[in-house]
Amino acid sequence: MTTSSPEPSGPTRAGRLPGAPSVDVVLPCLDEAEALPWVLERIPDGWRAVVVDNGSTDGSAELARSLGATVVREERRGFGAACHAGLTAATADIVCFCDCDASLDPADLVPFVREVDSGTADLVLGRRRPTARGAWPAHARAGNLVLARMLRRRTGFRLHDLGPLRAARREALLALELTDRRSGYPLQMVVRAADAGWRVAEHEVPYLPRAGTSKVTGTWRGTWHAVRDMRRVLAEPPAAAVREGAGQ
Repeated sequence: MTTSSPEPSGPTRAGRLPGAPSVDVVLPCLDEAEALPWVLERIPDGWRAVVVDNGSTDGSAELARSLGATVVREERRGFGAACHAGLTAATADIVCFCDCDASLDPADLVPFVREVDSGTADLVLGRRRPTARGAWPAHARAGNLVLARMLRRRTGFRLHDLGPLRAARREALLALELTDRRSGYPLQMVVRAADAGWRVAEHEVPYLPRAGTSKVTGTWRGTWHAVRDMRRVLAEPPAAAVREGAGQ
């Protein structure tokens, strides 16, 4: 079950210039109270922060709400479940995604949104560049490299990273009919965007040491589960073929 708090009237909605696109930033959250103040402070003026609480026990939801964010509750555990709950709760023209652990700066999304709004690209992704030793563990980086190569073979996109910082139009994202609710969600988004003929761009962004402990890539086991989820996504037939088969 997914529930949301009323849209705030505070700084996350104020200040949008006439003619500028409306933007929602989806922030999947599981026990990120330590990082939330910094992350929400970095949301650009006029944009709305949509924090998706995925079962936090450290008061993250209450803190996010007190800081002016819209809070959505997603009871089903999983990175994809949280991201998709945020997407379905979004109402803006353009939806962005960003981790809620202070490893990525939401302010870096500004040129991404500009590119999507201008029609230069349909999906813009951030290629993470570590700013400090240990910001991106070796096992997580190795798993990401393998998946990026597999993605190239599957889609033809010469991407280097499957990072969570990204932007696209909300209605187009919903039309992709994403089904993965685990770690494969970001990859499935790119695969189905490729099948749909989207123009995908990738730009470097600083990758900072995260606050707290990673729930996915902080261990070899977590990385392995993420790779397994993504390999399953890559093995799926093209989305168009699935729809055609269902209609026969």
